[in-house]
Amino acid sequence: MFASQCGWPFTYFLIQNHEIMNKDNSMIEILQDIKSLLSHNKKVLNIDDLESYTGLSKSKLYKLSMLKLIPTGSNKHIRQKFFSKEAIDEWLLGKPNVSDEFLEQQINAQLQKNRKH
Repeated sequence: MFASQCGWPFTYFLIQNHEIMNKDNSMIEILQDIKSLLSHNKKVLNIDDLESYTGLSKSKLYKLSMLKLIPTGSNKHIRQKFFSKEAIDEWLLGKPNVSDEFLEQQINAQLQKNRKH
């Protein structure tokens, strides 16, 4: 109703503005894709890079690192997890078992082990 009250020029402006916003959103998506592709060239990956690189969820990656089933950096002075891309490639090529069932079994085994101590 408002657009019809304002007349044709305002309606044309809305249409043009909508097209510009769609182009901006497309550009943002393209830039995000480029950023993701460039992150795959890094030698050291953080958890966000690793999630994008492997397609595994952060939750699964944290479980794998907690259980020491994925190769991680060994610097104990850094709280954030880092991963060597080369080591991750070797690990991925080794066909790791990352099924939810396997991880649940491993977590339960770790919990049982911790209870015994």
